[in-house]
Amino acid sequence: MHGSPHIVNDVMTHTVAAIGRGATFKEIVRMMHDWKVSALPVLEGEGRVVGVVSEADLLPKEEFRDSDPDRHTQLRRLSDLAKAGSVTAGELMTSPALTVHADATLAQAARTMAHAKVKRLPVVDELGMLQGIVSRADLLKVFLREDEEIAEEVNREVVAYLFPLPASSARVAVREGIVTLSGRIRDTSLVPVAARLIRAVEGVVDVEFDLSAHGTSPEPAPASWSHSEDASAP
Repeated sequence: MHGSPHIVNDVMTHTVAAIGRGATFKEIVRMMHDWKVSALPVLEGEGRVVGVVSEADLLPKEEFRDSDPDRHTQLRRLSDLAKAGSVTAGELMTSPALTVHADATLAQAARTMAHAKVKRLPVVDELGMLQGIVSRADLLKVFLREDEEIAEEVNREVVAYLFPLPASSARVAVREGIVTLSGRIRDTSLVPVAARLIRAVEGVVDVEFDLSAHGTSPEPAPASWSHSEDASAP
């Protein structure tokens, strides 16, 4: 197969709001408000990312404004209490910054975000210099692909290899990102393989089958081929 997955560079935002270590608390809040973002990369030198300041880093100042934490809270939330008394980006930021490279796949970026429970990642080059930013919303852009475009890729990258003519007569239909593969095929053992490969096509929401083997009457695929069970196939 010769298809290649989308990478972070395809969907990231290249124009990025960023701050220096010395940015004050109010400057940070003002920039977040003006740019409508929930986090800002912190830069030093010529643009090397050294940290990230998020809304979560700022909220302790408001949370502990009128309270006197008990000893248990003080011990449990030392980091938050320290941030409540911080006034610059260098003091508030989370460091080192969790970043991603522009040539990372969208799946790799999504896994990084999910594991770290963050909403966006600074995109950096090999020297750590800021190149852009990628958000959860950016990663979901692949699901905006047209059904026709998905069908063409599934036909080209999956069906043509696994179920070539004239041995098979598999047909591809896509509606709202859900791929249906129907028709007659010679080797039904390839169905689980087809399911995995089709799901790997970006923009695919789910895959369903309505296949029969040559020499049998056309009928819906048996339960063992259903998309729900196939997901656990080795």
